[in-house]
Amino acid sequence: MCLGMFMAILDIQVVATSLPTIQRALNISPEAMSWIQTAYLIAEVIAIPLTGLFTRALSLRWLFASGVGLFTLASIGCALSDSLTTLLGFRIIQGFSGGVLIPAVFSAVFMLFPPRLHAAATTIGGVVAVLAPTIGPVVGGFITETWSWPWLFLINVIPGLIATALTPRLLPRQPTNLGELAKLDLVALVVMVLALASLEIGLKQAPQSGWLSPLCAGLLLASALGIAIFVWRSFRAAHPIVQFAVMKRRSFAIGCALSFCLGVGLYGSVYLMPVFLSFVRRHDAFEIGTIMLVTGISQLIAAPLAALLESRLGARLLTAAGFLLFALGLGLSSLQPRTADFAEMFWPQVLRGVAIMFCLLPPTRIALGSLPEKDVADASALFNLMRNLGGAIGIALIDTILYGRVAAYAEDFRIRLLAGDLTAAQAIGLDPSRLLNRPPGPPTPEEIDFVRPMVEKASLALCVGEAWAMLAGVAVLGVLLVFLANDRAKQ
Repeated sequence: MCLGMFMAILDIQVVATSLPTIQRALNISPEAMSWIQTAYLIAEVIAIPLTGLFTRALSLRWLFASGVGLFTLASIGCALSDSLTTLLGFRIIQGFSGGVLIPAVFSAVFMLFPPRLHAAATTIGGVVAVLAPTIGPVVGGFITETWSWPWLFLINVIPGLIATALTPRLLPRQPTNLGELAKLDLVALVVMVLALASLEIGLKQAPQSGWLSPLCAGLLLASALGIAIFVWRSFRAAHPIVQFAVMKRRSFAIGCALSFCLGVGLYGSVYLMPVFLSFVRRHDAFEIGTIMLVTGISQLIAAPLAALLESRLGARLLTAAGFLLFALGLGLSSLQPRTADFAEMFWPQVLRGVAIMFCLLPPTRIALGSLPEKDVADASALFNLMRNLGGAIGIALIDTILYGRVAAYAEDFRIRLLAGDLTAAQAIGLDPSRLLNRPPGPPTPEEIDFVRPMVEKASLALCVGEAWAMLAGVAVLGVLLVFLANDRAKQ
């Protein structure tokens, strides 16, 4: 199951790294390129809350096998696509089938294993869930530079076939109940699909168009209204799509809030690192991936430590320590200079890698560990949905900072340079002597062309620092939330 989940999560990051290659190969316009990812993410976020319903109807065994099998077939379809329309169709199928795999794995932890093995099983699943986004850039960079773009999808075929063949043999037989699908509330399903799709598209467009632009404001308001209607209808329905009653448990509700905070920091940091390393430091995809491996290695080392410490310290205390450490790692990155590279990024990455495991494993136990088995599938879907939504909102906030603040910093540098400010010259990497020795008068076109890239890089680096600080603030919020949870998972 972890192999199938790893494949689905890795696919998102591998494709993101190589979007320009796909764009050139299929002659896709730059404006349409991002829909290759957006189509996947919309389908994924719609599938996640349906996992509980599918588990009740198909059983965990056949849900996972069919999800992995469909994902594998869609991957082959993506590799054979010769147009954007065809590729988007298969990406939607990929996203929907892949979306059920993560909640299914975490459901399996608490449905198939005795309590004494929950910590070990959660650790294995957690390592896979957070390691895939971290090593995605290096895998994507290697494939892009070594092979052709279809191999971004074809690498899924062998692990997909293995997981599809072995999952039905290894998972216990459970009764199916296809009658659950006949009870499906179609009105609620349509409302949920429209609400989540509007939210994803609104978050995608908000940084460029503005959060209060008519399009984005309309999409986000429609999403909020749709989610409210869906929740209200779910509480009143005899057979709701999602069992929201589990939210009445305080430990689960706080666990979901912690999952949201982790999603903001986890996906936000995985997004920010390539932005800085690519546009400021000018590294290629493979170099970016090798630098980011530090976080992945730290996660692997910290995983068994997290399982050991949780049994000694308890889930709440370890989670609080994790979010505090996460905030420190994010905060240190906010202080990194424009010239920062592997050495300056090493220890913040180590801190974040260790902290991520402390922020994922104990909160999973806080949220799901004390639930009755009948509630686990729906609860796991909601818990993982909150992490995905946190990531989507976190990336939208980061883009808002990058799009909204770069121009202001660039204008400030322009004014200071024209005034002969030597500290501004040093800040952008310009030799101060060039400013001291230039003749009076306005800058020449050649001087402007020489300085403009320096100003753009320095301005972007300052914006990246602000984004890191924002992520650190969300991690601090996670620390404060921890102590509202009941530590029932420890009992």
